[in-house]
Amino acid sequence: MRPILAKAGQVARHSLARRARLFVILICAAIASGHIWQSWEARQAHLESARIYSGNIAKALARHAYDVFQATDGLLLDVGDRINTVGIHSTQLTQLLPVLRRLSAEMPQLDGLYVYDAEGNRVVSSSPPRIAGANNSDRDYFIYHRDHTDPRPLIGKALISRSTGHWIIPMSRRLNHPDGSFAGVLLATLEVEHFNELYRTVDIGHGGSIALMLRQGTLLTRLPFDSTFVNRDFSDGKVFKDLLPVSPSGYLETVSRLDGVERYLSYQAVEKYPLVLVVTLARDEAMAEWRQQTVVYGVAVLLLLMIIGLFGWRMIGQIDLRLAAEVKLLQAMRELQQANHRLEMLVHQDGLTGLANRRHLDTVLESEYRRAMRSGRALSVVMIDVDFFKQYNDLYGHQAGDECLRRVSGVLRDRQRRPGDLAARYGGEEMLMLLPDTDAAGAFAVAEKIRAGIQALDIAHRGNPVGVVTVSGGVCALELLAPQDISVEQLLGSADAALYEAKHGGRNQVRLAAPGKTAPAGAVQTGTEQEKG
Repeated sequence: MRPILAKAGQVARHSLARRARLFVILICAAIASGHIWQSWEARQAHLESARIYSGNIAKALARHAYDVFQATDGLLLDVGDRINTVGIHSTQLTQLLPVLRRLSAEMPQLDGLYVYDAEGNRVVSSSPPRIAGANNSDRDYFIYHRDHTDPRPLIGKALISRSTGHWIIPMSRRLNHPDGSFAGVLLATLEVEHFNELYRTVDIGHGGSIALMLRQGTLLTRLPFDSTFVNRDFSDGKVFKDLLPVSPSGYLETVSRLDGVERYLSYQAVEKYPLVLVVTLARDEAMAEWRQQTVVYGVAVLLLLMIIGLFGWRMIGQIDLRLAAEVKLLQAMRELQQANHRLEMLVHQDGLTGLANRRHLDTVLESEYRRAMRSGRALSVVMIDVDFFKQYNDLYGHQAGDECLRRVSGVLRDRQRRPGDLAARYGGEEMLMLLPDTDAAGAFAVAEKIRAGIQALDIAHRGNPVGVVTVSGGVCALELLAPQDISVEQLLGSADAALYEAKHGGRNQVRLAAPGKTAPAGAVQTGTEQEKG
């Protein structure tokens, strides 16, 4: 009988060992899968951030290009009307000389303004006297206007000015005689360096680039600037062949034909003019932070898996030991339970402020609400929001902002005078104090002490008219709600509505929710969503 029982026990232990090994493997696989999923989600978030960032830059620079060319076009129209009024060969044209020079000086993008007759000879310009025998009839823009009656402005390829020696982008209009025949060309030259100076101020990393191009695919200028790339044709690229005809803006991943660097590219067509802004971010730079985080987290997960694996296999080995070893195993299990209990306590805590986190708040609030409804006791909440916190971050930086939240949360923590009181971080710079067995008057008094205590911290804040960090508060109690509307959502919503009134009432104050007044649908929002500031 004893051998049978021993054999049965041995079979049971082996079965338990197999199941334990399978369990450890599944746990390790779950942790590894979770890490892979989290890394993938983080990668997608970084990609989306890069897309939005480069797209916003492209839109802003496209708007700048529009403003520059729109202003230049308006100047050409004005000067062209004056010339058409007096005639291209009129002696009165010399009176335009000081006007052209003044306009050229007032508009920083201009390299010069020129008027050419039907033979390409310069009639008048904002530049120094022309070189004897100089003629521009060989320029592409002159040939185009001579052979076409198109009244619209022409933006040509970049070229080196014969007058100043600078790289310029020509923008020109045709001049006509009264009978409509070709009379000459009115030319404005825009300095390429004007655009490059602006592009240098944009943070696109060391491997990024910004390019201003004609819609047909010709590159006018690019940062970093290389004169060998100017006027290169990219019309056969994916942007100009497939994307631009369909949408004026877009995004893709590509390998640069100029330097072979893998980049994330955003483009934006310029309204009204045949121009396109292309902004690229080097993939290695855009994803550097993600790669670093992935490596760090990957090493941590790997160490965790090794610990779990070693611990699991060691625990499995204990299954075949004698009964005396089970005592130690039970002790280890009790220690593990204690560690899990401590970990559970940490899970309930906000990592930045040390207050209860939102999940723990929701659990406790629901429990206290049910208890209050059963017993008929009072229940109040105080919602606190830091005034002008966005400006504080902008002025002092996010690290200072974090320290500010820690000090503010310390005041709330000190006001937890009873076992049932709970201070929690509600979201962003918004915090909440749960006060069981406290009516509206008592909650208002607590809120006012919190507000005064935070102001007394005397944390400097140049963006706050008071000069220091202050908070606004909203208070609501169950007794203030209409009987048919009593719920956790309405309690929070009414407190939030009172906080909203405190913000719009001048900040650095506490407001009590109006009796019987319920919060509108969707009123329970974070401070960022309402822009309480």
